[in-house]
Amino acid sequence: MKKIQLFICAILLSSTCVFAQSDATKKADKYFQKLEFVDAIKGYNNLVEKGEGNAYVYSQLAEANYNTFNTVEAEKWYAKALETGASEPEMLYKYSEMLKANGKYDASNTQMKKFASMYPSNDKAVAYNANPNYLDDILKSEEKFTAKNLDINTAASDFGGTFKNGVLYITSSRNDSRRNYGWNDQPYLDIYQLNKSEDGSFSEANLISGKINTKHHEGVVSVTPDGNTLYFSRESFFENMYEKLEDDNTKISVLQLFKATKDGDSWTNVQSLNINTNSYSVKNPSVSKDGKTLYFASDKPGGFGKYDIYKATIQSDGMLGEPENLGDKINTSGQEMFPYAGDDEYFYFSSNGHLGLGNLDVFYTEYTGNAVVKNIGAPINSKADDFAFTIDEDKNGYVSSNREGGKGSDDIYAIKEIKPLCQVDMIVTVENAETGEVLSNSAVTLYDSTGSILATQTTNAAGVATFTTDCEIETSLKITKPEFEDNSVTVSGTRDEKQNVSVDLAPIKKIIIADKVVLDPIYFEFDKSDITPQGALELDKLVLVMTKYPEMIIYATSHTDSRGKDSYNLSLSDRRAKSTVAYVVSKGIDQSRISGDGKGETEHLVDCKSKCTEEDHQLNRRSEFTIVSGGPEQQ
Repeated sequence: MKKIQLFICAILLSSTCVFAQSDATKKADKYFQKLEFVDAIKGYNNLVEKGEGNAYVYSQLAEANYNTFNTVEAEKWYAKALETGASEPEMLYKYSEMLKANGKYDASNTQMKKFASMYPSNDKAVAYNANPNYLDDILKSEEKFTAKNLDINTAASDFGGTFKNGVLYITSSRNDSRRNYGWNDQPYLDIYQLNKSEDGSFSEANLISGKINTKHHEGVVSVTPDGNTLYFSRESFFENMYEKLEDDNTKISVLQLFKATKDGDSWTNVQSLNINTNSYSVKNPSVSKDGKTLYFASDKPGGFGKYDIYKATIQSDGMLGEPENLGDKINTSGQEMFPYAGDDEYFYFSSNGHLGLGNLDVFYTEYTGNAVVKNIGAPINSKADDFAFTIDEDKNGYVSSNREGGKGSDDIYAIKEIKPLCQVDMIVTVENAETGEVLSNSAVTLYDSTGSILATQTTNAAGVATFTTDCEIETSLKITKPEFEDNSVTVSGTRDEKQNVSVDLAPIKKIIIADKVVLDPIYFEFDKSDITPQGALELDKLVLVMTKYPEMIIYATSHTDSRGKDSYNLSLSDRRAKSTVAYVVSKGIDQSRISGDGKGETEHLVDCKSKCTEEDHQLNRRSEFTIVSGGPEQQ
């Protein structure tokens, strides 16, 4: 949450101010209003120690600790405020966030349920009600990245990781020559650069060359694809732009965007962007991969929440076109910040409005604008704040976080994608084709487009087997179960997060009619008796039936139509009957259980002394499998 502390304006002053202020709280309130939360916390704590705590004081303590990401204290004071009369839905939501940040997932869900019931139309409540088990879904999802804390981190706040042409640009409060910022009592932020060597190590961090850093805050950077232009955030104090609070001379700055031009090893010609104003902030720049669009975060009026993500066209003269809000698929009533648009496939950003593991989580979506926003999961995300995500073509990148185990308040982590982000959960349900009953213990085999086996699973009690596949990959499934006919289906590729596939299996008993096993016609090539693949598929059904009924004895007969010489037809049909028997025996059926003869044209179903149709000839041209003994009615 430190990045919110460092890039925020007066609009974020607490909604809890609806509670009564008093002369006793005046001093602490002034610190709070000036965003000097460290001193505000001291003032409110003094009131509590004197026995002057109330819902307002507890609420202010909760908000101040929330803004400084002191999760334990924030949780305590939110609970106290709610106990003593505070009731805003947003406070419940923040309370649930702090519980979650402290690993108290069940308690967090309890508060989320209350929040959703009090504020059902809120987008966060709608999302929660649609998936109250979202935490389990995220925590159980397969990790797709590795994340390693970098040696370059310090005890100060270090965040952002923009890598270009062998140089890593970061933002840090490590500069002790700067005065401290009242929000978190750390030095003002500067931009640093570090050279990366071939062995992956970094040089010592140095202040970025050129006239970029000032005595005020500078923020994360983005570099154009050609490496010649750098965009960055800076406090508006430098431009002598600010707002004054009504009750005193306190000046509140906003964040603005600037660009600089590469000149050798230095950045020069620093210019303010034409979208800047002293009325609201614009920050967190990210240049698209083609260099034609600038994405950024802003609390510009008319958005969906406190901070939304916008984009603007970079025109040929370097000016920006009219900012365009990315819409309510991405933006929420919360805060969306730190966009990253340097990837062909996905657009990344951080949000505390979409449901996640902590306060700020990293999310991603496709560029269509209508695609689903997805949580990127652990280890990119944690119980803490996770932001400033970047990734290159080799699937290496950086993310910043104030999670436990780091070196400072915010740290930079090197990340590596180890599994594709775009994966599909294929949910296969197997059912009885006759009754619709789900079929457990069915063997489901997944094949790739070349016929190679990718995975095999057995359906559970609900008749379901689940596979994970890459997006847009065509696959096929083969499903088998004793007493049922095998079935195979082709599954088209998709980019949907889940793909439901339903497969029916026909019970084998349906091919047993009276004293015969009835198969589809078994075709032979002209003037041949070899078993074709089509014939083998049908005869495999006979093998399954005979396996189910181990006492079954079969007499196979092969018949021809009336065309051709009688003696030829009799010989050909006999060869085909013998091939049929040999195939069944080759599949493990004892030779004593099946015999066969050719009948030629001696046992026609249709008398073709008069003219016969082709359909009539087909009825005569058949294989029959008579159950001599051991069938279902004979056992």
